[in-house]
Amino acid sequence: MRTVAQRDGRRRILLSTISSDAHTWNLVFLQLLLEESGHEVVNLGPCVPDQLLIESARRVRPDAVVISTVNGHGELDGARAVRKLRADPVARDIPVIIGGKLGTIGETSDAAAASLIEAGFDAVFSDTADTAVFGRLIAALPAARTAALSAAPEASEALPRAHRTAEGRQA
Repeated sequence: MRTVAQRDGRRRILLSTISSDAHTWNLVFLQLLLEESGHEVVNLGPCVPDQLLIESARRVRPDAVVISTVNGHGELDGARAVRKLRADPVARDIPVIIGGKLGTIGETSDAAAASLIEAGFDAVFSDTADTAVFGRLIAALPAARTAALSAAPEASEALPRAHRTAEGRQA
């Protein structure tokens, strides 16, 4: 398996949907947003199986994995995918962010966001989230998952309290 070439100081983002989500417009929007902010984006496209996401994370070695969903299955499929990423010895420390329409019943609840954080996500964004906050979060990413926003606490303050981990690590 070929590894992606050395980066030139930009953040490398691995962008994906959950395995059940066939939407592409959200990925195109996020890719453009991230590239316009100066980041390198590896877009896996829609309907990405969990194993392909893990293999890609191992090969690409991104600064973050961003998972977008609009079909409402993010809470279930996203939790499963992040648990598998966290179980992988190579991918386990990569920051992972999920956003979009995460459930099938209305707006994302604090309980749903907290369950996704508990499953292993570093940050959870609803489909109404401010893209500026998302941009600050990406810009502040360190190399290690456990220090997710130590360099930019103002980005974490913009996130609802339930969107942070119970361990005190900020997402």
